Amino acid sequence: MIRDLHGVTSWAFILSNAAVGVWALAAHQWPRFRHRAGWVAVVVAEIIVLAQVVLGVILQVNEEVEGDRHQLYGFAAFASVGIIFAYRNEMKDKPYLLYGLGSLWLMGLGIRAALL
Repeated sequence: MIRDLHGVTSWAFILSNAAVGVWALAAHQWPRFRHRAGWVAVVVAEIIVLAQVVLGVILQVNEEVEGDRHQLYGFAAFASVGIIFAYRNEMKDKPYLLYGLGSLWLMGLGIRAALL
């Protein structure tokens, strides 16, 4: 059950971060895309990342899954969410760029982890 949920959530992880990344980069370039709903989507995408990591840890503990690289990408994604959030004050003049590039980075980590 956890393995299936982890598999489904991986697609939510990848697709939500892809959508948020594209939206945020569009909002950076064109102000008409700057809506509160986009920020809600950012929060949802980052919660999905955290949920995916938690599911991965539960799966690792329950089934003793082999392979360190998959775990590496999961924890890199977890750390990346924290780093993106930490840089919000540094880049307060370009938040859409930060979250756009950061979300696409997370999408890439998710794709890489899914391919292992």
